[in-house]
Amino acid sequence: MKRLLVLVGVCVVLASPAAVAGGKVDCNLRFDLKGWSVLYKTASGAGQITCDNGQKLDVTVSAKGGGLTVGKQEIRGGTGDFSGVSDIKETLGSYAAAEAHVGAAKSGTAQVMMKGNTELKLAGSGKGWDVGIAFGKFTIEAKK
Repeated sequence: MKRLLVLVGVCVVLASPAAVAGGKVDCNLRFDLKGWSVLYKTASGAGQITCDNGQKLDVTVSAKGGGLTVGKQEIRGGTGDFSGVSDIKETLGSYAAAEAHVGAAKSGTAQVMMKGNTELKLAGSGKGWDVGIAFGKFTIEAKK
């Protein structure tokens, strides 16, 4: 009888919609980023992605683009929230970005970016100075 109850419990879990569909997981990014811009914007850093299903991944992050922008900035303790993923590997890649920014002494950023059906909401603050409009990409890669 005990074996039958265990078997029924396993079948219920395996037949659940989340298990059948692969389910969506919540993943978060914590990162530090440092960079500069004079018409061309470049920044790089490192971070870690953690998901509510227990997955963790150390990553490198970079931002590149062009536009009417000038300045330098450093972001410590930036955060990102992913939606539309079922596995941590889906968070990797390049996200389309567009931003307007202005800052002096304390610099900050808040952006929503897309990569296919995956959305990334970034937020961070730090120090530096910057002003302008930049278009480009934000790339997340697994740390080697």
